[in-house]
Amino acid sequence: MDFDLLVHEAWPAYDQQPLDGWILRHAGGVTKRANSVLALSAPADLDGAIAAAEAFYAERGERCVFSIGPRTPEGLDSELASRGYELVDPTVIMAATPDELEPAHEVRVEDRPWPGWLETWWSVDGRYELGVEAAARICAGVPAWYAAVEEDGVALAVGRGVPQGDTLGIYCMATLPQARRRGLARSVLRALVRRSGARTAYLCTTARNEAAQALYRSEGFELRGHYHYRLR
Repeated sequence: MDFDLLVHEAWPAYDQQPLDGWILRHAGGVTKRANSVLALSAPADLDGAIAAAEAFYAERGERCVFSIGPRTPEGLDSELASRGYELVDPTVIMAATPDELEPAHEVRVEDRPWPGWLETWWSVDGRYELGVEAAARICAGVPAWYAAVEEDGVALAVGRGVPQGDTLGIYCMATLPQARRRGLARSVLRALVRRSGARTAYLCTTARNEAAQALYRSEGFELRGHYHYRLR
């Protein structure tokens, strides 16, 4: 699987500009996935391309960020490090040929995120006081399913599934702190897999989130790659 492109397509920036084998992405500064350079090949003029990328983000009032993943041209990461770009947010990519297991809880699945779904996801995963509107716009950029285990009208655990051919991308997995250790995230994951019928599935999680990785391994997901960001 081409994870760089799968993630790019499943979490689309609404402001994109091509640059000699790179894609400059901006979406209101919300999440580095949608606000970073995706370098898919080596440009003819590396110095000029980096300068153009830095200007692109400066014009939008943002710091310049590069996504460094499986497709990143050799040498770019070290070049950015030599220019003072900081390594941040190391992330693991996990993939599986999932079994269609029955969720242990009732799971609501919709074609669009509803206010309660957004509120729960953003309260857990949001890194900004503002920005949920931009995040919702990113989510709406491609067809997807939105799943939640609810109690008394409150979404306790949520997730987003993006159908990409015979592959399912799993995003936005989040559980409210008071509802953890009840298997709710497992039920959300299983509901998305069953809804899609996909032959393969993948997801990304921070390298430090060992609890999430243990959950995903227990559902058949295995480590398939890494990526991180360079930020200045």
